Amino acid sequence: QVQLVESGGGLVQAGGSLRLSCAASGRTFSSYGMGWFRQAPGKERVFVAAINWSGSITNYADSVKGRFTISRDDAKNTVYLQMNTLKPEDTANYYCAADANGRALIRADFYEYWGQGTQVTVSS
Repeated sequence: QVQLVESGGGLVQAGGSLRLSCAASGRTFSSYGMGWFRQAPGKERVFVAAINWSGSITNYADSVKGRFTISRDDAKNTVYLQMNTLKPEDTANYYCAADANGRALIRADFYEYWGQGTQVTVSS
């Protein structure tokens, strides 16, 4: 069982930056693949970024490539999402998720564990 807690969301102007954190409980964090998803009001949850257990594989949605970076610190049981050059269309609730098989997955339905989310609002 893994519990995930996101933090770091907030209100930022367009062009600004935020770093989201997802702290995980449990001793086996280093074996999990981790992902970030987001959901805007009235829209479906969509993939943002993912990283595999070793950090050797990362995947990004086309909409965030070159602006967002996913990373992990296994010593802190934490995965990060560095978000730069933010746009109003990045406004959403951001969720982290964990895959016990260690993969950098794009599909939300393959993740077993989810956090409660952190809100990111980008003003124009």
